[in-house]
Parts: sequence; C-alpha cells; structure tokens
Amino acid sequence: MGLRTWALCGLLAVFLVILLPNQTESVAVMSVDLGSEWIKIAIVKPGVPMEIVLNKESRRKTPCSVALKDNERLFGDSAIGMAAKNPKVTFRYFQDLLGKREENPQVESFRKRFPEYSVVKDEERGTVLFKLSEEQTYTPEELLAMMLNYSRSLAEEFAEQAIKDIVITVPAFFNQAERRAVLQAAKLAGLKVLQLINDNTAVALNYGVFRRKDINATAQNIMFYDMGSKSTTCTIVTYQTTKTKESGIQPQLQIRGVGFDRSLGGLEFDLRLRDHLAKLFNEQKKSKKDVRENPRAMAKLLKEANRVKTILSANNDHVAQIEGLMDDIDFKSKITRQELEELCADLFERVSSPVQKALSSAEMNMDEIEQVIIVGGSTRVPKVQELLLKAVGKEELGKNINADEAAAMGAVYQAAALSKAFKVKPFVVRDAAVFPIQVEFTREVEEENVKSLKHNKRILFQRLAPYPQRKVITFNRYTDDFEFNINYGDLSFLDAEDLKIFGSHNLTTVKLGGVGESFQKNAEYESKGIKAHFNMDESGILSLDRVEAVFETLVEEKPEPESTLTKLGNTISSLFGGGTSTTDKENATDTVQEEEEVPTEATKEDDQESTTQTSEQKDSDTKAEETKTEENKEGEKVDDKETKEKDEAAKEAESSKPTEEEPKMPPAPKKQKLVDEIGAAQTVNDIPDLAEEAVKKSMKKLQELTERDLEKHEREKAANSLEAFIFETQDKLEQSEFRKVSTGEQREEISSKLSQASTWLEDEGYSATTKELKDKLSELKKACKSLFFKVEERRKWPDKLAALDSLLNHSSIFLKSARMIPEDDPIFTEVELNTLEKLINDTWVWKNETLAEQEKLPSTEKPVLLSKDIDQKLAALDREIQYLLNKAKFSKPKPKPKPKSNTTKSENGEKNTTETGEKTTKESTEEPPSEPEPVKEPPEEEKVLELAGSEAGNPGHTEEF
Repeated sequence: MGLRTWALCGLLAVFLVILLPNQTESVAVMSVDLGSEWIKIAIVKPGVPMEIVLNKESRRKTPCSVALKDNERLFGDSAIGMAAKNPKVTFRYFQDLLGKREENPQVESFRKRFPEYSVVKDEERGTVLFKLSEEQTYTPEELLAMMLNYSRSLAEEFAEQAIKDIVITVPAFFNQAERRAVLQAAKLAGLKVLQLINDNTAVALNYGVFRRKDINATAQNIMFYDMGSKSTTCTIVTYQTTKTKESGIQPQLQIRGVGFDRSLGGLEFDLRLRDHLAKLFNEQKKSKKDVRENPRAMAKLLKEANRVKTILSANNDHVAQIEGLMDDIDFKSKITRQELEELCADLFERVSSPVQKALSSAEMNMDEIEQVIIVGGSTRVPKVQELLLKAVGKEELGKNINADEAAAMGAVYQAAALSKAFKVKPFVVRDAAVFPIQVEFTREVEEENVKSLKHNKRILFQRLAPYPQRKVITFNRYTDDFEFNINYGDLSFLDAEDLKIFGSHNLTTVKLGGVGESFQKNAEYESKGIKAHFNMDESGILSLDRVEAVFETLVEEKPEPESTLTKLGNTISSLFGGGTSTTDKENATDTVQEEEEVPTEATKEDDQESTTQTSEQKDSDTKAEETKTEENKEGEKVDDKETKEKDEAAKEAESSKPTEEEPKMPPAPKKQKLVDEIGAAQTVNDIPDLAEEAVKKSMKKLQELTERDLEKHEREKAANSLEAFIFETQDKLEQSEFRKVSTGEQREEISSKLSQASTWLEDEGYSATTKELKDKLSELKKACKSLFFKVEERRKWPDKLAALDSLLNHSSIFLKSARMIPEDDPIFTEVELNTLEKLINDTWVWKNETLAEQEKLPSTEKPVLLSKDIDQKLAALDREIQYLLNKAKFSKPKPKPKPKSNTTKSENGEKNTTETGEKTTKESTEEPPSEPEPVKEPPEEEKVLELAGSEAGNPGHTEEF
C-alpha cells in the first residue's frame, strides 16, 4: 500500500460519515369498529402496520358514550363515570335509533329500557331527537359524529399526524337508511369515508389475511358466530383462490350466508340481571320507594350487573355490592351463575337461531362447514358456548382470533388497501347484500281491446347478491314521461319482530321527465328503450346514477369521388399486380358494457318474469360463436387444398388478359347510436337525508362544541402548568446546585413571588382566563430566568467541553495525516492546510483563555463560558474538516507516466525497439495474438475513493472507514 493510500485511509478513519434520510410527509388511515357498547380504533401509518389505538386511559377499547353537561363534554370512560352521577346527560346505545322513524318499535323499546332520556320526535324528518333543554337537542347522527371525531383525535395523537380517511364497520343487517345515517354522521365529523364495511366481513378479512398460505383452489367454508353487546350475527364465508386481471391468482373471501338476531346480545343479559338486582334491593330495604323509579340508582345497578356478569363467566358465584345505592342505603347480594342462566333462559334458547338462518340462506348443512369461530365479547358466556357447540355439532369452537379486535383490524387492512398511500397484498372481498332490492312500475296494457293497468316487479339485486356491482334496467314500452319505484324485495325470511323494526319497504320514487320530448326530437331513429343505470357501491348503498334514452339508426356511408390522380394510381397498381389494402371498419370492437342488464319485458305478448342476462352468459355465447367460426374456417381450408392447383392455373391465364375493373360492392350500412339524457327526480320514501341547511347548522354546532372543548383543554393545561411551575421552583430553590449560583436575597425574592402566585391561583385561579394564567406563568419564568440560566449552563459545560476536546484532537490527527501525503500527488493545497492549522490553534487559545477567565468569576455572576459559544467553535471546526473530507473522497490520483521507448534502425532497415533492456523482434510481433489480458484492478486508493463516493449518494447509510 502506497503512502498516499495509507494517509487517505487514515483521514477517512478519523470521522464517522452519517447521511440523514430525506424527511417526507406520510399519510395515515384509520378504522373504527362501531359497536353498541364499545368502539375499537386501529391505524396504519408508515412504519406502524395495523395497530390498535390506545385511549387516554391506555385501554385498547373505548366505551361508546357521550356526556353533555353544561359547558362540559366527556367521552368514553369519563362519560361512563358521569352516568352514575347524572344519567340524563350521558348518552349510550344511540346507534339503535339511527335511520329510525319515531313510530318504529325499536324507539319505543329504547324509551322503556332507558327512561332517563327525553326522546322526542323530529317534526321535519320524522325521526327522533335527544332533548336536553328547550334550546338543546341532538340527533343520533350528531352524537355519533361526536364519537367519530373523538376517535379521530385519539388516532391522530397516537399516529402523531393528521388523519382524515376512515373505514367504519356497521352490522351486516343495516339497511339503506341506517347506512346513510352513518355516512351523514361521518360527514358532520369532517371525515372521508373510504368504505362502510360489514363487521362480519371485516372479521372474515382479518382471519384470511393472516392465513393467506392456507388458502388454495379448494373451497374452505368457515362459520363466524359474533355475539356482541346488542346483536348476534352468524356468517358463512368461503375462502378460495381466484384469478384476477390485475394481480393474477389471489385469495378471495365470499359471503355465502348470513343469519342474525338484532336484539340478542350482552345488553339483554345485563338488563335482566339489573332488574333482578333492583328486585332484591327493594326486598331488602322494605321501603315504599321503588328503586326502579330512580334513574341514578338504576344506572349504578346496570353498571354493577355488567361487572357481575363478566366475573360469572369465570366463576360460579360473586357478590354484587353498591355503596349508597339510594337514600344512603348500601346494597349487597350474592349472585350465582345458575341464577343468571335461569333469568336469561329464553334468551339462551335463541342462540342457535342465527346458525340455522345462515345455513338456510347459504343452502348448506353443517357437514360442509370446516370450522366454527366465535367472535364478540358476549361469546365468553359459558352457557352461550355450550349451546352453540351443541347447535353446530362440532368437537370444539375456534377461538384463534381476537374476539374484540378482529373487526377493527380487518377494517384497517381494507383502509390501507383503498388508500393511495399504501401498497398491500391483494385480497379479493366479495360482500353480499342481505336484503333484496327490486324495481316496480305500472304500465297500460291492452287485451282484447280492453285497456288496463298492470303492476310489474323486476328484481334488481337478489338476496345475498355480491357488491359492489352496477346494473341496468331497460324500459322498452314507454314513449312519454313515467315513474317507477325502488323498493325492497321479498323479506319473508325475516321474523315478524324484525319486519316491524325494519322500517319502510319503499326506498325511492323516481319520476322521469323529458321522455316524450326525446322521442319527438328523435322520431327518425329506432328506440332501444329507456335505460336506468344503478350502482351499489362498496358501502352497500344503492344509487341511481343516470337515466338515458337510447336510439339507433342505419347510416349509409357515401364513398368519396376518386380524383383523376387516384384512378391513374389504381390503374398502374393493377397493371403491375399490386392492390390497395382496405380496412374493414365494420369489424371494430365495441366497448364492453360493464353493467349487468335487467330486462323489463320477457316477450311482446305478456310480462312474464325474465331472467337476468349476466356478463358470464354473454361471454359463453361469444366463445361458442367464435368456436363455430373457427370450425367453418378449418373446413374452408380443406376445400382450398383440393382446388389449389386449379386456382393457380386460372390466375396465370387471367394474368395474360387485359385487366378489367370489377364492379365495387356498396358499403354496408352502419349503425349510429344516439344517447339522450333523461331527467330523474328522486323522492326518498324511507328516511329523508339531512337538508343542506340542516347539515351546515349541525356542523356549526359541533364545531362550536369542539372549540369550547379545546378552549377548556387549553385553560386546564395553562392552570396545571402554572401550578406545576410553582411547586417545582420552590423545590429547586432548596437544591444545592441552585443555591450555589444564587444569593440568599435572590432566592428570597423568587420565593416571595412564587407564594403570591400560589395564593392568587387558589383564590382567583378558578375564574381566571387562559390568557391570565399564561401571563402569570410568563411573569414567574422571567423572574427565575437568570437563576435557571446559570444552572443550565453549568450542566452543559462537561459534555460540550468534552466534545470540543475530542474534535480538536481528531482535527490535529487529521492535519498530521494530511501533511504526510506526498508532494508530487497532493490532495490539499497549502493554503487549506494552513487555514485548518490556524483554526485549531485559535480554538485551543480561546478555550484556555475563557476557562481561565471563568474560574476567576464568582459562581453567582453571569458566566462568560457560554454553551452557545462552544457550539459555534464546534460548528466552525467541523465545517472545515467536512470540506477537506469531501475533497479527499472525490480526489483521484494522477495517472502514472508511460516509460520512454528507444527506437533505432538496424542495418537491413528494420526497426528495433528497446524497452527496459529487452529487445522485441519483428518475428515476435507477427506471432498469433495471445488471449486478452485480464483487466487490471485499480489501485487501492481508487477503491477507497470509489467506495466513499458511492456511499455518499446513499441516504440513510452509516459507514465507518
């Protein structure tokens, strides 16, 4: 190794090269598993794949509860604490009222269960309102928007960045009105909903994502049994690989069957146990006052009932006890698991019903189900597991997924897949619409010269039809304005109670305008019907995209007259055996229609039910035609072989004859399509959406509440900061390092101001504004600034001076190594080295002089050795060293000079070349060339430089030379 290379390696070994990565702004997404009692929040952000968000109490799930008291708004556990004190202002289980009219039986049931709430009718929409006072009313959508906004604040605090994109889980049995209500709540909260995903689908997705390797071409049927706080859902899912156009073969889940019970859940067990505890309390105290008439006492009993139920899942008995339940009377009673099971005997009988409904809708039996997996908190009840195991006939129940968090994790995976900021492994999800939807219309028919009206129904989306999906329905017999209705289909599979709760069966009335005008305007065209385009999106919400009138006509293409020059060119081409190539425009491929078309009429004679022509059927017909065409072509090829020689002889004979112009066939007529948009006025028949003015009013009201909460939070933060500063500073005044740099008078002055501030905070702090609190804190910090500065400087001196000494020593070694580089191949100039030497010497002198001056000063005086001055010296020296290091890394050695050759002439006129004492003759140069020599490796110094140069362009790389 040469001296230059050794010196360069020494230079690079002195310092550590660290290249920081570029800071780029990232985008996170979140999901909310919207349960009746709990909400679970999950996020995905760069570096944090699929994580459950912890709330302020560091819990992984948060009670779905909102408390609105005077100028205070509480959420989660804080709201639950308020429920025992003031249950009238603490709202829970309000999701049951989403998308419900005031006369719905579920509203009446809610009033009976929670009599403390004032639930009144919304005269504008026919829904319900929570009334706190004459001025304060809140819709269920507004309360849900508050919870969603609170969930976002928790997610943003956890992710340390703003979040707007969200996926929300909803029960699979939510109808169109309930789904739209959730979307309206998200809109009020200012969130962008990527998708409403069914909670059972989210659970199935979470299960499949972590078992991708187990999914193959063989179908696997898994049953998920989910019993939550308010409802129970049983789902049959088929896992299988499928081939996709974008990603090839990927795993897929398909919802095959769904069964549910809207009112079977953990809350029902709690209410039964609450009423039982109330009965026991009335018997114990033997008073005329009934505890069931006291809302506060009933709220306490409901909370205790939930606690006892949870413990009885693991123990055979437990003691329920509440201090001061009512009139300062304590309550205590022993409850056994057998008692709870007897109280809920009729509820346990309904455990197997969702299983049977799911099997019936999927047209399967239990022998086809490979595994039954339980989800939801209420499945932890031993009796539920016992009855479910008996109903499914399996050896055991699957418990290999997180019963509480599976839906939230599956939903956040879908959020990442829908977001443009992340790239995840594809997983095909084929969800299913639980309720069928159909189109109904009435038209005039004539039979035997007698006109009458006939009512027609056409299924648009069958029960358990997959979505997202688009469909088109065509009306062929209307030439004037008409209307049709979009309603739910056959709901006979629902129980009588579910049918009452379901609400309106009529969704939308659509009135078409401009049909007659369109037909008059396009009278010369042939009508292809009025086409209505429907779309059921990823959230399971149906919408009418557009309505259009389609017409067609035949247009003959007139050939353009040929010019004299064109005719002459064609004649010359024919004389020399050439020909013009033409393009058959009739064979152009039409755009494939993505929508599935639903015909409205089966025949022209009657209106029989017609089957839906799917895209798969169209493809099979097309393939059959193509196969038939290819067979005909093969037959033609066989005939051509037999007459090949005859054709060639005929061509030779005709070539000798003069060319005659063949008569041209007229071009085939071309179909021209005309689409005319038709106006469609839609009237919502179930639950009208919030009007635009109502949306703005609600958003303003929620924004004012949020600003009030932020202002309250800022004031509390300012008061806490002031109080903490007073106590911490009083404690610091007694510490040795603070006493060392201050005099007794200085400490006495500061202590007096702290005592005055503490007294003011106790007497007037509760009514002080945020600005007054912050001003008082700033005043105290200003009084203590000098003291804190002196202590802080002395704390920094050891590390700062050690860093300066280290850099000076390394710089001296660097300078020494640089001086050793040979003068015939220098890297640095003499001026650069002298500059570095001067800077090192000046820094040594400054450090020694400043330390000497600082030692002479008393410790109570302001120091002359300041950390900021040390930082400046460090930066100046480091900057100079980095400049020389970069120059060394990219420098290249000078090429070695080629040795001189002595060429002389011999007596016979040949040239002899002598190089380093060797003689090369003419014969040696005429020998056959040998194999090429291997490429020589660059010198060691070049390797080092190339390595340093390549790493310099690699962000985030750390390398030590």
